[in-house]
Amino acid sequence: MHIDSTEKKWIYISVVMTIGIVALLTFSAVSFNIHPPSNVEKIDSNRLHLGGEFSEDNLGVKQNADGSYSVTMIAARYGFYPQRIEVPVNTPIKIRIASFDVLHGIHAPFTNFNTMIVPGYISEVNTTFTKAGEYPLFCNEFCGLGHDHMWSKLIVSEAEK
Repeated sequence: MHIDSTEKKWIYISVVMTIGIVALLTFSAVSFNIHPPSNVEKIDSNRLHLGGEFSEDNLGVKQNADGSYSVTMIAARYGFYPQRIEVPVNTPIKIRIASFDVLHGIHAPFTNFNTMIVPGYISEVNTTFTKAGEYPLFCNEFCGLGHDHMWSKLIVSEAEK
């Protein structure tokens, strides 16, 4: 099979570029400790409301002994519960979310808070919000006919003095 010399050059260039990009991504991921969320914790979605961490009484924002905060939420058909959460700025926040029904996603624009919520698993995000303000929380995975109306509000307030 004859391959023109110009085609060979472009094949070599594309292979070298591919190897270079993969090497650059690997180096960046290792040096900056970047990795996908790896919290794998299973839960029975049918029993979320019957007790435990995700029962209605335990949802919301709680301050931990070390000064950080924990947020526990549920994503259910066309809503996030609680509908409004308020956390302080520049404080470590652990957000744990479970889905009551189908696949959902949660995203706060202009922040690094974005995760997928898979039924049967607990999604956990550790973050620190660095800018005070009000942020909408949107579902970013199509979850049904009411998907467009699935939202909540995140308020990042100035730290107490």
